[in-house]
Amino acid sequence: MSHWQTSRFCIDLSVPRVMGIVNATPDSFSDGGRHDGATAALAHCERLLREGADMLDIGGESTRPGSPAVPLPEELARVLPVVRGAVTLGVPVSVDTYKPEVMQAVLDLGADIVNDIWALRRAGAREVVARHPSCGICLMHMHRDPQTMQVAPMAGDVPAQVSAFLRAQAQALQSLGVVRERIVLDPGVGFGKTVEQNFSLLARQCELLALGWPVLAGWSRKSSLGAVTGLDVPDRLVPSVVAAVLAADRGARVLRVHDVAATVAGLAVWRATAAQQPSAMA
Repeated sequence: MSHWQTSRFCIDLSVPRVMGIVNATPDSFSDGGRHDGATAALAHCERLLREGADMLDIGGESTRPGSPAVPLPEELARVLPVVRGAVTLGVPVSVDTYKPEVMQAVLDLGADIVNDIWALRRAGAREVVARHPSCGICLMHMHRDPQTMQVAPMAGDVPAQVSAFLRAQAQALQSLGVVRERIVLDPGVGFGKTVEQNFSLLARQCELLALGWPVLAGWSRKSSLGAVTGLDVPDRLVPSVVAAVLAADRGARVLRVHDVAATVAGLAVWRATAAQQPSAMA
């Protein structure tokens, strides 16, 4: 599948696309709330677009391991002003939420994509996106929940389990009338998996791609990168870009990242190399 149908845009996925992360939260693991508040968050949106982001992903609730749930009114207060401004910037706008009420509110404002760590398993979530005529949907795999996911990580063949789960969720959504072109899958790096399991998802990403839906890769600044490099969150730029390029090379077509400019530069090197391969010259 070479495109992603969303509310206002049909996104060409013949090449990898960069999704810039905008955390409208005071407690994000990666940026410490530096973009908390609508004015700061919108300024960050504009900076990410200048750096080359193809789309934006706005979130009002941290999903780091152990993070507490945010009450609905608070999430709405954080997210809606940012979405209201972001939809005027001329690019697809994704909202990272699992609450059906937030999904409905942002879609009403013109948001293009619902990005749900719960894969629409919360009551009413599937129905919200199924009622919309064209919004894009990203279904992510998460083991347990943010409060407990790293207490007892997964066991067994993780790539096979993740693929089976996401296939079932995508098919359930299609049974409600959502066309295949609206759906993208995210294996959920760091969400209830060990370091080794996370890297197995990257090494065996082809198994998820074989299901036939595009794959979103979210490796940016993740703890698994810190585990293998010894680097703290602020110093994970290089491993984050390497992981993103490796994911793209293995077929991922949406890269969700904090460091847009560096990722865009890394992809330029990857593309230049790919262009010189014999298959590209044929």
